[in-house]
Amino acid sequence: MMHNHSQDSGTHYNASTDRMPRTTLFFSVHDMVGALDECLRALKRASVSMTRIESRPSKSVDPGYDFFVDVDAHTKELVQRVIEEVKKVKVVRDVRFVGSLEAEEESAVVNEHAVPWFPRKVSDLDTFAEKVMEMGEELSSDHPGAKDPVYRRRRYDIVQKAKEYRTGQPLPRIEYTQEEKDTWRQVYTRLRAMYPKYACREFLHVFPLLEQNCAYGPDTIPQIEDISRFLKDCTGFTLRPVMGLLTPRDFLNSLAFRVFHSTQYIRHHSDPYYTPEPDCCHELLGHVPLFADPNFAELAQEIGLASLGASDEDIEKLATIFWFTAEFGLCREGTEVRAFGAGLLSSFGELEYALTEKPEKRTFDPSLTAVQKYPITQYQPVYFVADSFRDATSKLREFNSSMRRPFQVRYNPYTQSVEVLDTKDKVQHFARTIRNEMQLLASALEQL
Repeated sequence: MMHNHSQDSGTHYNASTDRMPRTTLFFSVHDMVGALDECLRALKRASVSMTRIESRPSKSVDPGYDFFVDVDAHTKELVQRVIEEVKKVKVVRDVRFVGSLEAEEESAVVNEHAVPWFPRKVSDLDTFAEKVMEMGEELSSDHPGAKDPVYRRRRYDIVQKAKEYRTGQPLPRIEYTQEEKDTWRQVYTRLRAMYPKYACREFLHVFPLLEQNCAYGPDTIPQIEDISRFLKDCTGFTLRPVMGLLTPRDFLNSLAFRVFHSTQYIRHHSDPYYTPEPDCCHELLGHVPLFADPNFAELAQEIGLASLGASDEDIEKLATIFWFTAEFGLCREGTEVRAFGAGLLSSFGELEYALTEKPEKRTFDPSLTAVQKYPITQYQPVYFVADSFRDATSKLREFNSSMRRPFQVRYNPYTQSVEVLDTKDKVQHFARTIRNEMQLLASALEQL
């Protein structure tokens, strides 16, 4: 579940546009609530301003984070005062002046000061567990459940399970109440009746399989553990519980590992046909079915891989592409146009509206789609139509090649890790892997 505000930039934040020399401090902190706030207060006590901060999982403190902070301290005396103030924070370890990120990690192949941190193995996604932008247990004043203390407490309990989850553990199972099941039934029954007329063929192929294998139906809210196992068997995709809306960077980075963050709470019972946020109806009915389709799974992962180490500008473009494909995408089927975006397939009104003559429909072109503005609180005035998932993936790869990232990455499904192809040895190893696969392909063709 992704937050779509264009200014969000994940764990990499740069508030400075000047080119003055940087004064960079490095420190590690234990993973405790309020730890970073205490460090920032220490900077304030030292009378310096922070111009940039970057975080990553700590190499020395477990669990914890390493921080690189640029401050406007350009004398030795002031730098020393800052260090002394930060050292006073109890949760801080290993405070030092590094001058620049190049000095701190000069042996690193990837130039870290120019490339935002990104996860290298699937367990790194644990660092996103508490980094939600909004919603989750906190509700806006206009949320239908904002003034319902029972609903708010229920949301809190479900969100805590997502907060505590770590890679490798069984996904939390939720004992849904009868009231929650009744809400699900109303949504499920109405959407299920609409799908044959509006949904794409891949969606319609998978949905009955979910009913057979994952307890999809009007009377039971499916459990994400059962769904995740089914998806893994189909395409290698898995689900992971999430507290609320993630930043675009964190959400897209997860797709590189074929991991989709899914909420487990449901919309308020007072208005089952409306939700101001993604909930389990949106995730399980809108998103999940197509993650079982190999071609769509490849498209989603391609967006994710392109997001690893991408600039903030490119993250915004990739998030917009995701919006107009996985959320509000349309596709051609012969002479017809069908829906495959989750935002459509979980919305009664917009699913019907999108396939009328009222909105404008354009052919999917990543270079144009990436810069298209869109509303988030009303029906889309413009939709993009893909010829097929394979064609969309091909166009996306061509678009991704124009991005300014100084390296290429590949996902290793055996180790569930990302490999950065930035040395001759790594590229040669990758070439040998491809050669072995080609030999297998040639042998298979000969036997046909």
